[in-house]
Amino acid sequence: MDRTNVAEKGDAARRSGTGDGAGVRPSGADGAGPSRSVTGDATGRLSGPDGVARRSAGSGDVTRRFMFTEADREKFRGVRRMKLTATGMLLFVALVYVLAKWAGNAGAGAWAGYVAAAAEAGMVGALADWFAVTALFRHPLGLPIPHTAIIPTKKDQLGVTLGAFVGENFLSEDVVRGRLRAVGIGSRLGAWLAVPDHADRVTAELATALRGALAVLRDSDVQAVVGEAITRRADAQEIAPGIGKMLEKVVADGGHRRVVDLIVVRAHDWLVFHDEQVMAAVQGGAPGWTPKFVDKKVGERVYKELLRFVTEMRDSPSHPARAALDRFLIDFADDLQSDTDTRARVERLKGEVLGRGEVQDLIASAWSAVRQMIVAAAEDERSELRLRVRASLLSLGARMASDGKVQAKVDGWVEGAAVYVVTTYRKEITSLITDTVAGWDAEQTSKKIEANIGRDLQFIRINGTVVGSLAGLLIYTVSRALGA
Repeated sequence: MDRTNVAEKGDAARRSGTGDGAGVRPSGADGAGPSRSVTGDATGRLSGPDGVARRSAGSGDVTRRFMFTEADREKFRGVRRMKLTATGMLLFVALVYVLAKWAGNAGAGAWAGYVAAAAEAGMVGALADWFAVTALFRHPLGLPIPHTAIIPTKKDQLGVTLGAFVGENFLSEDVVRGRLRAVGIGSRLGAWLAVPDHADRVTAELATALRGALAVLRDSDVQAVVGEAITRRADAQEIAPGIGKMLEKVVADGGHRRVVDLIVVRAHDWLVFHDEQVMAAVQGGAPGWTPKFVDKKVGERVYKELLRFVTEMRDSPSHPARAALDRFLIDFADDLQSDTDTRARVERLKGEVLGRGEVQDLIASAWSAVRQMIVAAAEDERSELRLRVRASLLSLGARMASDGKVQAKVDGWVEGAAVYVVTTYRKEITSLITDTVAGWDAEQTSKKIEANIGRDLQFIRINGTVVGSLAGLLIYTVSRALGA
């Protein structure tokens, strides 16, 4: 069985024998599969049967071993077949060389020299390319020849070089801007959003995100923030001038007249249904020495006059009392804006109102009502909120798809955001490459790379054999032609 198929499930707890050489035998995924021994030394290094050294979890240097997939194993089988083919060609030209030399010594003719020269050069080319290809992944014949086993020994350096290459050539501002500009995100996004189904999908996702955000927030925290913000803003800003301006505009536009009409009508109706209470109140305030019938007459007279006054004020828009009320409101609006004493009294009243517990509870409870309203609107597909969001997305999509200025703005925003990310976090992005490569197991990395590109590399050996043979034949032919 290929040792790469063995699952390594030992962790720091199971690898506790770090100094006594105790062996650990992790089993397969099913608990009954083949096992492999792992021995430890005093430094905490763990060595498997494949000879690849690894550190225990406690040493802080954990290498990552690849798990070969079925596709990788199939690729590796293809590499082996190509190795056999390339090696077969080497053996073939070697056999041809031997036979050609034998034929030449036996007096077969001049042709044997040409065949022997071609076969000899083919062997040289095959051996040279075998050495070059093998040196990428391991030491040829196990000999520690310098500058061989390049991938296992230079893995970390290759990772650093790859990270630097990506940072310089893919994460530069010019490259990012050029690529995003060529993509045309604004127009594509606009065309996509202009489709009703896509707008519905985005609306639903936004509603889900909104509900999730509201679910995460704690009501007590939000209520405290909202209450503090409202109170601080109210304390910091004087409200009297604003109220005065608003009141002045309301009076100028006649907006207060409906309120006056409502009050007068309600006062008239109240007087009609509470005549006895009004007359009793008047009689109760009379001196004790006056006769009762006089008190009664006075009470009835006061009630009738009061009812007549309210009735006339109700029925006559030009009643003098209405005009007097208008003048009072105008004067009061002016005092709110310009009179220091009036403005100070309003500010004191504001502080007293805001300081009351009922008002603070009302401010705090406002968030709960708003939250429930937003959640209900987000869940209802036919709510005004979702319908407006959908309509806005469709409108935005149509504008982005057709308006060049809007497209340019969106492209500029996207380019700016992308450039900021790649320029600010280029080092972190490239370190993902270098750190990942550094964490790979050297032998397994070599095997993984060989499985993916090894088949093509074997063609180098085959081509080397063919090209070497042709070059040897050409050199021998030229040499013979020149009389060498």
